[in-house]
Amino acid sequence: MTSSPTPYRVLARKYRPKDFSGLIGQEAMVRTLTNAFATGRIAQAYMLTGLRGIGKTTTARLIARALNYPSGPSMEMPEMTAQCEAILESRHMDVIEMDAASNTGVDNMREIIDSVRYAPVQARYKVYIIDEVHMLSKSAFNALLKTLEEPPPHVKFIFATTEIRKVPVTILSRCQRFDLRRMDAATLIAHYGKIAKLEHVEAEDEALRLIARAAEGSVRDGLSLLDQAIAYGDGKVNTSDVMAMLGLMDKGQVATLFEAVMAGDVGRALGEFDKQYQAGGDPQTILTDLADFTHWVTRLKIVPQSASADASRTEDEKVRGSDFAKRLGMAHLTRGWQMLLKGISETALAAQPSAAAEMVIIRLAHAANLPSGDELFKQVQESNTSTPRIAPQIPPPQREPLAEARVVSQTIPKHAENGEAARPIASVKTFADIVAMAAEKRDIKFKSDLERYIRPISVSDGKIEIALETATDPGLAGELSRKLEQWTGRRWIVAVSNAGGADTITQQKMAAKNSAMQWARAQKDVQAVLKAFPGAEILNVTEPEIPTTPEEIDDEHR
Repeated sequence: MTSSPTPYRVLARKYRPKDFSGLIGQEAMVRTLTNAFATGRIAQAYMLTGLRGIGKTTTARLIARALNYPSGPSMEMPEMTAQCEAILESRHMDVIEMDAASNTGVDNMREIIDSVRYAPVQARYKVYIIDEVHMLSKSAFNALLKTLEEPPPHVKFIFATTEIRKVPVTILSRCQRFDLRRMDAATLIAHYGKIAKLEHVEAEDEALRLIARAAEGSVRDGLSLLDQAIAYGDGKVNTSDVMAMLGLMDKGQVATLFEAVMAGDVGRALGEFDKQYQAGGDPQTILTDLADFTHWVTRLKIVPQSASADASRTEDEKVRGSDFAKRLGMAHLTRGWQMLLKGISETALAAQPSAAAEMVIIRLAHAANLPSGDELFKQVQESNTSTPRIAPQIPPPQREPLAEARVVSQTIPKHAENGEAARPIASVKTFADIVAMAAEKRDIKFKSDLERYIRPISVSDGKIEIALETATDPGLAGELSRKLEQWTGRRWIVAVSNAGGADTITQQKMAAKNSAMQWARAQKDVQAVLKAFPGAEILNVTEPEIPTTPEEIDDEHR
């Protein structure tokens, strides 16, 4: 009788660390635990957080093994005992692993609370490992609180989660927290290369680099891709096979497409896109790779030395990316990035992704020839020699500038017979002062009513004459009198006229805005820009900041 073949174990399970020396990239956590175990400062509960596949469950099992090591709690575990194997394989009766995603209710927590009273059968500690703990219900968290704060001495809790923000602070405050960090590309490449050698598999460095980049810091995701690449390449991991498996294009082709787009060569850009599409590239993936390269070039423009520090980039990407960073302006790069982000989402939703992606390429190439705002203004000034180099100020409105109204406080004598202390009183000289006072008192509704419905006629000492807009509540005049008495400490007479008065403040602001817009449209620079971009509109006009101090004036002319 022939024995059945040993079932295949995926790489992510086969090469799980059996002790802390095999746990890559988490040196800070290992050091903290080592010092804590050496001094006997062992926490009652641990919280492990990090992205998927970073090693949270593996770390939890290693901590459980260290707690129950036969010679005593220790981070040094040279001997693999039967209990150690049982813990690492999740079959030890005193190390209970639980998935919170399928055990979310309060009844599940009550089972744990009832069982913590009983001592462990074989191990030193009874350890509860709860994965994805953020999935527990609110009532389940509340039921766990008291036990978590004061567990029996033979009980330890280890929680793991990818959504640390969803865990109540009452739980976090009772745990020692470890944030497992994302793996960098260099660490992943070295790790995958080591495993490939152990599997007697030939793996190209560039192929491992692509897998490490696709893993996005997750050890398990990368091992799953490596497993798939070995099967795809029939025992070999080649760059071309990995690219085909992941739907990626050669990074040199991505850089070539980027060059055509940024040069504004629409025909060449569409031809390059079609070549990649016919070779099996997914339209959304092509745009995503283009966005990634745009980000890379932008990063090199800001931090040139980052080229040598990124192990996930090929030599061609580093050389060509540095060259593009020197030649392209920041405005063009950021504009391309924004257009690609929008274009990727459009392509994902389009019925014809290839057509949508081509439209994005066309927009990018067309926009590459457009100057930035600063460049456009410089071009207009150079082509229009009669335009002064310093832009003229926006003409102020003919009426009294409302923004300059201020409330000036002064102290008056005691005004009450009971000897009440003196208090500040506001001096009111214009209607704008009253509006400013309402804003200072944070009476927003009343301020809005003053601006919209009152047409001021005159303001004198203790008396205001106004006219009201049609259909205005007549009680507004009485409210104005009461507010002023309350704010100033003196009585005010508010006289209402049937006609006359200046425009309301809202009308004055609108007139001032229209005047500024008309002034802007009359400027030669603005007319040149509107002519260069048919359909463009002036949305707002603001006053330029005028230098006042000697230092500012010096900077302006430098």
